[in-house]
Amino acid sequence: MINQTRRSFLKSVVRGSAGLAILPSIVPARLFGADAPNKKIQVAQIGCGRMGRSDLGNVMTQPLARIVAVCDLDTKRVAAGKQMVEDYYRSQGETDVNVKTFHDYHDILASPEIDAVVITVPDHSHALLAIKAAIAGKHVYVQKPVTYSIAEAIGLRRAVEAKKIILQTGSQQRSEKPWKSFRAASEAVRNGRIGQLKTIKIGVGLDKPSGHAPAAMPVPPNFDYERWLGSAPEQPYMELRVHPQDDVEGRPGWITTEDFGLGMITNWGAHHVDIAQWAMAQELGGPLTVEAHAQFMRHDAWTVHTTYHVEMAYPKKVQLIMDNKFPNGIRFEGDEGWVFCTRSPEEFTDADSTKKLPPLLASDPKILSPLDGNAVRWMPSKNHHGNWLESILANQQPIAPIQQSARSLEACAAAWIGMKLKRKLTWDAATEMFVHDKAANKMRSRVARKPEYDFELVLKQAGIA
Repeated sequence: MINQTRRSFLKSVVRGSAGLAILPSIVPARLFGADAPNKKIQVAQIGCGRMGRSDLGNVMTQPLARIVAVCDLDTKRVAAGKQMVEDYYRSQGETDVNVKTFHDYHDILASPEIDAVVITVPDHSHALLAIKAAIAGKHVYVQKPVTYSIAEAIGLRRAVEAKKIILQTGSQQRSEKPWKSFRAASEAVRNGRIGQLKTIKIGVGLDKPSGHAPAAMPVPPNFDYERWLGSAPEQPYMELRVHPQDDVEGRPGWITTEDFGLGMITNWGAHHVDIAQWAMAQELGGPLTVEAHAQFMRHDAWTVHTTYHVEMAYPKKVQLIMDNKFPNGIRFEGDEGWVFCTRSPEEFTDADSTKKLPPLLASDPKILSPLDGNAVRWMPSKNHHGNWLESILANQQPIAPIQQSARSLEACAAAWIGMKLKRKLTWDAATEMFVHDKAANKMRSRVARKPEYDFELVLKQAGIA
């Protein structure tokens, strides 16, 4: 574990008026010398696929971290993850590099040498792994959406708060690199630069059917499908619903299969709705009503929604609209102007032509001019994974804590529930339940396939109420 004296020193140097400073620029290099005991946070990567490799690449290049282990249920992927990390450390001049490999994440959680875990597994398994990691005292970085269901988000928050670990959600649009546009736009809106906020328009992309009918397949010998299936309903293995066997970085099919992920509404929605709620000071709140309509894939291996239209009413008469016709990004409209943000130049086709929108655009350049000293400002966070590591050492909340990412998931999942029920829903952010609606509240969670995958049972056994 991290040396306590070193932790105390680092904690003292990272405190600042805004919460956290940027450690690599202020921590003496000698602290990380070859003879320094426990000189880095010992991190294990759980999940070595497309996004897992992205997280690996981000964490292993951080001065505060050392990747010591990788874990995956597919032996091809765990081997690729091990090679990726070892190749990087050797490229930095190291000769004696040996990253441990694990099949069962429980072995990682039981290891006293591991301080923190990065969880990059399918959405339906986020909560169980993160809850067990918190109970084991490990700090957690978990990909967005933070959980699959509303009940899971609440359960994970309970575990994090009970065990007092640091959890960072992979909502990297909150950090400065590589997309400064979201911070600039949301700070401008939060500080009244567009006047009274009226409408938020969000596009989250569009999924299309695979074009293949469902068809059972033999489970590859290198893959533990039983454990991968986890809490999801029993069903035969289909490569199209899991991940490609011939491409470790290929887009996985679980993203477009409702038993494992709910589609674009929570996939990209978790990113953009998070920023929208941040901008309107609802990061600990949520919508008042939700009305959603969508078309779902039929007779296809994939099952998520395709086209969609969502309208959510928020406090102060703010209306949030999501539609597949909108460009991928967020447009904030107020009574004194508007601002649009996206990740990179966004190309879309309207009735007349194909257009490109820059990553940050406003109706008036003054909207994006520097804020004054009294403005509301976001916590400094130049690197999302770095902010997590800094927060662990400082024992402070990171830029994307569970208390806020749970609320982003709730809004997106409420929209999905509205899509399924095809009627208007009323949401109570205080109780985190739908108002007088048994059918909708039942969809806040689902029954686990087997007791060992039941997160509520895990919480109960740990004595977390």
